[in-house]
Amino acid sequence: MNRYIVIGAIAALLSVAIGAFGAHMLEGRIPAEDLDVYQTGVHYHMFHALGILLVAALADKLSSRAAALWAARLMLIGIVLFSGSLYLLAVTGVKMLGAITPLGGVSFIAGWVCLALGARKSRK
Repeated sequence: MNRYIVIGAIAALLSVAIGAFGAHMLEGRIPAEDLDVYQTGVHYHMFHALGILLVAALADKLSSRAAALWAARLMLIGIVLFSGSLYLLAVTGVKMLGAITPLGGVSFIAGWVCLALGARKSRK
C-alpha cells in the first residue's frame, strides 16, 4: 500500500495546486457559478486524496487487502472522473462533461463501501 501513500500524497498536492490555480487564475475569468463548480471539484478531490491516505494507513488492519486496494483504486478513479469532469466543465463550459460526474460519484461511494466491507471483519 506504500504506492497508495504516494498516490494519495500526490493527489492531495494536486488538489492544493489546482485549487490555488482556480482561486488566483480563474476568478474574474469564468462566471461565479462555474468557479463554484470548480471549487466543488477541488473539495471532493482533497477529501478523497485524504481517503486514499486513510485506506493506505488502515490497510494492515483490514481483513481484506483486496477491499483496501479496491477502495483506494475507486477513490482515485472518482477523483479523475468526478473532480476532473467538474474542472473541465468549469473551464470549457462544455455541459456534456457533466454526464461523467455521476460516474465519479459512484466510484467514490463504491470506494467507501469497499473500505467499510474490509473493516467489517477486521483483524485485531
